[in-house]
Order: sequence, then C-alpha cells, then structure tokens
Amino acid sequence: MNELIVSVKNLHKWYSGVHAVKGVSIDFARNEAVGLIGDNGAGKSTLINILSGVQRQDEGEIFVEGQKVAISGPRDSMRLGIETIYQYNSMVPTMSIARNLFIGREPMRFSIAGVGVMDMGRMREESVRAISNVDLHLRSPDALVGELSGGQRQGVAIARAMHFKSKVMILDEPTNHLSVKETNKVIGFVRSLKEQNVTGIFISHNMHHVFECCDRVVAMARGQVVLDKRIGDTTIEEVQSVL
Repeated sequence: MNELIVSVKNLHKWYSGVHAVKGVSIDFARNEAVGLIGDNGAGKSTLINILSGVQRQDEGEIFVEGQKVAISGPRDSMRLGIETIYQYNSMVPTMSIARNLFIGREPMRFSIAGVGVMDMGRMREESVRAISNVDLHLRSPDALVGELSGGQRQGVAIARAMHFKSKVMILDEPTNHLSVKETNKVIGFVRSLKEQNVTGIFISHNMHHVFECCDRVVAMARGQVVLDKRIGDTTIEEVQSVL
C-alpha cells in the first residue's frame, strides 16, 4: 500500500444545526490523483475548506504524513504542504505573473523589521522557470494576470503550487468555464502531478474528467462518503447510482 500523505478521521461539521459533514474518513496516498465527486450540498466543499484552513472541523482528526495536525488557517495548510487552487483563484488580475506567483512569499533583497525591498529580478527568473516546468508558454513574467485566459491562469496557479513544493494540491472545479483545449491542458496538469511527487485532489462535477485523469474516485452525498474505489474497479454509471 502506498504511504499515506493525508488522512482525515471521523470529521464532523455543523452550520447552524445543519450537519454538513458526517463522520467522514478518507485516506490520500502519496503521489495519487483522487477525484472528489458530489452534488451541491454533498459536503465536499466543506471538507476541502477544512483541509485548506478556511474552516475548522467541529469533531475529528487530520493527519499529515502520519502526524496529527491542527489546521487553524490557510497559512497552517500551506506550511504543511497543502495548496488549494480554487475555481475562482486568489490571483490579482492587475498584478504581473511574477508578483502573483510569489504573492505572500516574496523574496526580499533586504528587510528591516519586516519591511524591505522585493527581489524582482529573482521573482522574474524563478517565475519563468516555474511556468515552463508545467509546460506553460507565456510571453513574459511581467504580463498581467488579467490578460491571461482562464486556462493560463489555472496553469500559473498550478506552477505556483509546484514551485513551493506542495505535497498535496487541491483543485476545486479547475475546468469550469474553460474551452475544450484549456480543459484538456488542465487534465494534463492533473495527470502529471504524480511525476512531480504531488498528490492531487480533483473536485469536479464532470465525472468524465475525473475518469480521464484520476487513479481513484471518492463520491460524497448528504455529508457522507458513499463510494471510494479505484477508477479501474468502478464505472461512471456506478458512481452516478450512489449520488
């Protein structure tokens, strides 16, 4: 069995009396791609928000590389090597690719008491390398993110996660509103994660996309896991039947 990178045990989350996540336990192995499927209200977004530090579970435990951890905010999640790329990601359209790639983690030429001058040369150089590593060809690291297509923005977000050596990459509906060509590019990114020693959690409503690029599918409904199988051991029809 592959080494586990993240495990959640008996997670519960309530919202004003609504039991959104009910005793969810899932293991994620190192270097595997897992598709997380479920209708709106199934609990998958709540689960991902807990792993990314946006929300905290009311009950249950989270383990990263076998160690019990407390994730109190997004910085804790990032420090543990968990990077989340949202459908509407957090990049700033009016800033350059280089600035967005390093946002919140800017290298400094010097600093005094936390205030200093950013090393723009290093940011440009490293951003060119980062985007080329995910086979993304953009004309300049100084181009504004707002000028990029949806697929290119997702590529920059993935490059950022790869550059900072994320162990787990959560992609929340990354193919929504993309062209067929850009969708295929993102699916290719997900497939390539294991070559970069990254575990991928791919949230999607499109089961065909999940079956194209994932090793395993986990289906959630009404706050619970209702199916957890290797892609080769199930079918789209079986997954649909439990939702």
